[in-house]
Amino acid sequence: MTAEADELKRALHRTFDVMGEALKSHQTGLDIQDVGTIQFVGPGVVRVGGLRGVRSRELLRFPGERLGMAFDVGPDITGVVMLDDSRDLEAGCEVRRADKVLDIAVGDDLLGRVIDALGRPLDNLGPIQSIRRLPVERPAHPIMDRLPVTVPLQTGLKVVDALIPIGRGQRELIIGDRQTGKTAIAVDAIINQKDGDVICIYCAVGKKASAAAKVIADLHEAGAMVYSMVMVATEADPPGLQFVTPYAAMTVGEYFMEQGRDVLVVLDDLTRHARAYREMSLLLRRPPGREAFPGDIFYIHSRLLERSTHLREELGGGSMSALPIVETEAQNISAYIPTNLISITDGQIYLSPDLFQRGILPAVDVGKSVSRVGGKTQLKAYRSVAGDLRLSYSQFEELEAFARFGTQLDEDTRKTLERGRRVREVLKQPQYAPMRVAEQIAVLVAVNEGVLDPLPPGEIARAQHRIREAVTEEEGELCRWIEQGGEISRDEIQALARVATNAVFSLP
Repeated sequence: MTAEADELKRALHRTFDVMGEALKSHQTGLDIQDVGTIQFVGPGVVRVGGLRGVRSRELLRFPGERLGMAFDVGPDITGVVMLDDSRDLEAGCEVRRADKVLDIAVGDDLLGRVIDALGRPLDNLGPIQSIRRLPVERPAHPIMDRLPVTVPLQTGLKVVDALIPIGRGQRELIIGDRQTGKTAIAVDAIINQKDGDVICIYCAVGKKASAAAKVIADLHEAGAMVYSMVMVATEADPPGLQFVTPYAAMTVGEYFMEQGRDVLVVLDDLTRHARAYREMSLLLRRPPGREAFPGDIFYIHSRLLERSTHLREELGGGSMSALPIVETEAQNISAYIPTNLISITDGQIYLSPDLFQRGILPAVDVGKSVSRVGGKTQLKAYRSVAGDLRLSYSQFEELEAFARFGTQLDEDTRKTLERGRRVREVLKQPQYAPMRVAEQIAVLVAVNEGVLDPLPPGEIARAQHRIREAVTEEEGELCRWIEQGGEISRDEIQALARVATNAVFSLP
C-alpha cells in the first residue's frame, strides 16, 4: 500500500510540474519550443539548440535586441545568420523565436529615405511611418501573370539608348572591371527619370560606406531622391545582412509594381552579394563547389532577378526593371559569377578598362554589349536614325585596329575612319548629364548626315551643345512628337540636319 501511495504521489508531482511549465509558458506568451540556447558563436553566424519548431528564414531575437535569421534548420541544431553584430554573444545565451519570417515595411513613406534591409532608417530623418509589411523572400510572379516588355526605359545615355536599349521590365547586366564607371551608368539612369513616372531604388551591397554616401550625395544634388530610395548594406555589415538586402529591395519594388507603377532597381553589386553568401555558407559548413561557392549560388541570383517583370493590366500593369552590376577581374567575363548572371539576365552592358583609360566615357564596349529585349521597345525615331549605327560602329572599331598596321589607306577607308571617330566623339557623354530623347536624335542625325564631318574631333562636344539648344528652340513640336514615340520621316530628318548645320556653322 505504501509503494502504491508513493507512486501516486510521484505521479501527482509530475502532473503539477507539467501544469507549472504550461502556466509559465502561458504567462510569458511563449511555447517551450520558442526558446533556445546558443551552442556556438562564429563571425556572423550562430548555432542554436532547442528551437525544434523553427522555420526556414524565420526571424530570431538575441540578447540586446539583436536579430538573426534561421538558415540551416536541423532536427537539433539550427544554423543562424546574424543580421546584427554578434561579437558580444556567448554560448548559453537565450534565443527566442519571433514567430514570423523576415519582412520589411513598404509604401510611399520610403521615398527619399536611406534604410537597411530591416527597414531601419540610416538617414537621421526619424522612423519609417509605413504600417504595411511584406516578406523579404517572395516567389516571383508566374509566367501567366506577365506581359511582354514593350515600353522603353530611357537612361539618357546616347550609347545605351541608341545602341543597347533597355525596356521596362527587363534585366540588363552592367559588367566590367572595378573603376570603369558601372555605378555611374546606373546613377545616370536614375537621374534621367526626373520629371518622369519611374520610381527608383538604389541597393548598395558590400560597398564601402564612403562609396554609398557619395552616390546618395549625388542623387540629392541631382534632385533624384524625391522619387528614389536607397537601401544600404556596407562591407562592415554582417554577411547575413548583405545577403538579404537585394531581396528586401526587390520586395519594396514589387509593392510599387503591384500598384501599377514602373520601378527601376539598381543592385550594386552582385559580386559582393555572392561573396557574402559564400562566406556565410562556408561558416555554416555547407559543402563548397566551384571556386568555394555553394552549389545553389545560381539559384540565389535567379530567384532574385526573376522577380523583375512587366505585369498584366488586370494585375496593375506595373513593371520592375533591374540593373544588376557585376565586377570582373582582368576583363574575365567568363568567370563563374559573371557567366551565371549573363545567363540569367536579358543582356549586358560591358565596360572596357581600355576605353576608360583612353578617356572614352562612358566606356561601353559596343561589340561585347547586347540587349536581348530592349530593341523591341526602342522608340521609332531611334530605329530611323540609329538602325545601322551599331553595325557600322563595330566595323569602324575593327577597321581602326587594322589600320594601325598599314601606312596607305584608300579614300573610302579614310572617310569611314573619319566618320567613325566622329561617331565615337558623339557617343561620349559627361557623368551625371543625361540627355533628352529629342536631343539625342538631333545629334545622331547630325553625325549620320555628315554635318559634323568638317569639324575636328576636339570641336564635336561644343557643336553637340549648340545643336541641342538649337533643336529645342526651333523644332519644339517635332521634339515632342519624337518623345511621344512618333516615327520621323525623311523630310523631318532633313529638317533636323538643317537645324544642326545652321547651329554648327554659327559657332564662333
